[in-house]
Amino acid sequence: MTSTSAKSPVTDRTSERASNAAAPESPASGLRQVPTLSLSSYTAGTATDRTRFVDQLYSGIKDYGFIVLQDHNVERPLLDHAYDLLQKFYALPEETKLKYAGVSGGQRGYTPFGKEHAKDSPVMDLKEFWHVGRDIPADHKFSKYYPPNVWPAEIPEFQPVFSELYAALNEAGRSMLQALTGPLEVAPTYFDTLAEDGNSILRLLHYPPIRPTDDARCLRAAPHEDINLITILPAATATGLQLKDRDGTWLNVHGKPGELIVDAGDMLSRATNDVIPSTTHQVVNTAGSSSRYSMPFFMHPHPEATLSCIPACRGDGAKYADIRAHDFLLQRLREIGLLKS
Repeated sequence: MTSTSAKSPVTDRTSERASNAAAPESPASGLRQVPTLSLSSYTAGTATDRTRFVDQLYSGIKDYGFIVLQDHNVERPLLDHAYDLLQKFYALPEETKLKYAGVSGGQRGYTPFGKEHAKDSPVMDLKEFWHVGRDIPADHKFSKYYPPNVWPAEIPEFQPVFSELYAALNEAGRSMLQALTGPLEVAPTYFDTLAEDGNSILRLLHYPPIRPTDDARCLRAAPHEDINLITILPAATATGLQLKDRDGTWLNVHGKPGELIVDAGDMLSRATNDVIPSTTHQVVNTAGSSSRYSMPFFMHPHPEATLSCIPACRGDGAKYADIRAHDFLLQRLREIGLLKS
């Protein structure tokens, strides 16, 4: 498995460039850096540790929309095993992978290469992926929204490993959202209630090597914002992730193996009246690239939750009308080409 850079996780300011240019690899001194925080200082630290973590999380996610997380509950051996299984799955013949395609419009199972594009992008992204969703009983009130998961019979370990990873990333996300409740002046259980049995998705991505025949306009992932509340992203197996800074320049985001990169999505931005912005990011086509694997966990509210402006963020008035989380999700899935009607 290709490992991530051994450098400390940093983000470097780069000049605005053609979107398919290679990302520079070497950080320069004195440039803006996304904060790196220790989750254990919040979950197991002193009151002072917890206060410092909350302050740094809130300021970092408002300023950048991203933070890097160390000392969390998602064990490194689990992440390494998961990446090994991704390589095995994506090495299967195309006809084998296609057996698992088209499940509930792509909500579960395999989505082939070239099927998704960023909102308003005229070309498809250079990726294929697999979706793992929440498992719930057939008589659960949300069962009408959540299709059952499917699992590749060719890799028996796939189900237990990615079910465990789903649960671990969900717990990390729950802690992150809980830490934001103080600065946002909502009850400590506010996000727990919103995201209980939420429609969260673990996306298992493969970006194949760039080919000479690929459309020169295409990126591995064109500039976009995530739909959900927050995204918890274990450091990928190769570089290429960039965020768009507030002045319009791009910052390279590097994470060491085992670290988590956290970013804010459109649903959190909407609920906070853009106090916490949803940050534009992309995955560029790095020079001499090989396969890149990535496992973002998109943390969603439950489908019947209402996305409403948090009172402390209202300011001169709410910018967005209240909307059900499920309705907002469907709207965005149509915009990126995963739903056709």
